[in-house]
Amino acid sequence: MVQSLNVSGILNAFRVLWNPSLAMPHVIVKDMSCINYAKLKKQCDIQAIAFDKDNCLTAPYVSTIHSPFNDAWKECKETFGRDRAQQLESSLGVAVLRHKEKKPDGGQYLSNFVKPIPPEKVAFVGDRIFTDILFGNRNGNLTIWTSQIITEEGDNKPALLLRRMEHHLINILQKFSIKAPSHPALNGTVDDSFIITKGKY
Repeated sequence: MVQSLNVSGILNAFRVLWNPSLAMPHVIVKDMSCINYAKLKKQCDIQAIAFDKDNCLTAPYVSTIHSPFNDAWKECKETFGRDRAQQLESSLGVAVLRHKEKKPDGGQYLSNFVKPIPPEKVAFVGDRIFTDILFGNRNGNLTIWTSQIITEEGDNKPALLLRRMEHHLINILQKFSIKAPSHPALNGTVDDSFIITKGKY
């Protein structure tokens, strides 16, 4: 089985031409195990966290956590609670968020799911710029990009091409000093002491 092409993600990528900051994550890490979740909650006042599943928590179409992430996933659930760590597979032991629209559309589903928590107190963690990061930035979340994926197996060719373009895009945006949208959790600066290992791009 291969991942389907996300037409919405491609079309919304053109938003970046007018507002390139939407493509810039607030935080870049290697993978989800590089986040200190207790510090993220305490320092940034993040009250809920949402994850993309495929290539962020699990290999594509696998319903169990990628084994090197077991300890980090346990810490995340202990920090935010089973009802606060939202993703797409109930077998991972947390609440399920179902959405009819593909990211970066469908922000209302997450907002409604975590009510009454406001968007700026929600972190969104994902491996894709044109879907996950664009989604989180458009909806006022704190965005965390996991720059190293679990596997390319299952990606179709357009998805592979887009993923590699996204890495080049981040490199270009940083060279031009493009910043992510301002976010109150960071108080205008990136206090990255909750990052265990920074990402490569």
